[in-house]
Amino acid sequence: MSTLFELYVRLFGLAFIGFILGRKLPATVPKRLGQLLFWIGVPISIVAFLRKTDLSGQIWIAPGIAFSAIFFGAFLCWLVIFFKKSLTHTVLHKSTQGSLLLAAMVGNTGYLGYPVILSVVGTQYFAWALFYDLLGTTLGAYGFGVALAARYGDIVSNPVGKTDTITNSNVRSIHNHWNVVKAILINPALWSFGLGLLVRQITLPPLVVSCLDVFAWGAIAASLILIGMRLSKLSSWGSLKLASVSLAIKMIIVPIILGVSLSSFGLTGKTAQVLVLQMGMPPAFATLVLAETFNLDRELAVTALAVGSMILLITLPIWLWFFR
Repeated sequence: MSTLFELYVRLFGLAFIGFILGRKLPATVPKRLGQLLFWIGVPISIVAFLRKTDLSGQIWIAPGIAFSAIFFGAFLCWLVIFFKKSLTHTVLHKSTQGSLLLAAMVGNTGYLGYPVILSVVGTQYFAWALFYDLLGTTLGAYGFGVALAARYGDIVSNPVGKTDTITNSNVRSIHNHWNVVKAILINPALWSFGLGLLVRQITLPPLVVSCLDVFAWGAIAASLILIGMRLSKLSSWGSLKLASVSLAIKMIIVPIILGVSLSSFGLTGKTAQVLVLQMGMPPAFATLVLAETFNLDRELAVTALAVGSMILLITLPIWLWFFR
């Protein structure tokens, strides 16, 4: 309970600081901070934390669990859309269907998942969260997620600005499958993941290790501040009823069903906690990026992001207790 209380203080405190700063500072500041974290902060953090993680056991199953959660969430959401159409004869607009599906699939397993896992589970199991995010969520969001967004969205020709996640290319280039592959391959987090695996066996001077640790935890704090800054820019709270459908699937149903099945693979204790917490993260900001890029229902995406971040404060202790 004390660890959870400390986590809530950090989450509330740093996110609140970011919320205030987001209201006061120019809109370019969170954009630049996001780019700094994406290209420098998060990669260095990955290298630092990988040195302290345990890579033994069935760790390579984490991406498989991530893809299972992504496809299971999308399937359940598709069933809801199908039965809503069949029973009520109400057909949702394609753009709304796309945003519903994305919000039920992709979670914030990086900027929010990392600090939560490190705070309540510890650095020893961080690799499970890392494999889940980089080899699961990232590939799922910018692979299957892009294909789905292109299927349900209205492709426009106006260029979009630089995002904090992948590229600054325009909509046409994002729609091109080869550019999506390149965008994933140049992701610095993936490269730092490989670098971290290489240097974890190398003995570094104590001063270098200390600097890495300080920088890594500083980047984690900055990511929470960035979340607060982004939430301060979300002005739409509509589509609450529809957003609750995706959130119930993403943050409750999928973690319960898949979480209970983890014991069948011999995954219990802290390992199961990490995977369930990652499965139960609120929708990622990537869903909003894709919604804006492919002209999906932005209002629904915004609502799901904001409400999901608040629901996490309720579901987090439940998952920790249920999978203790």
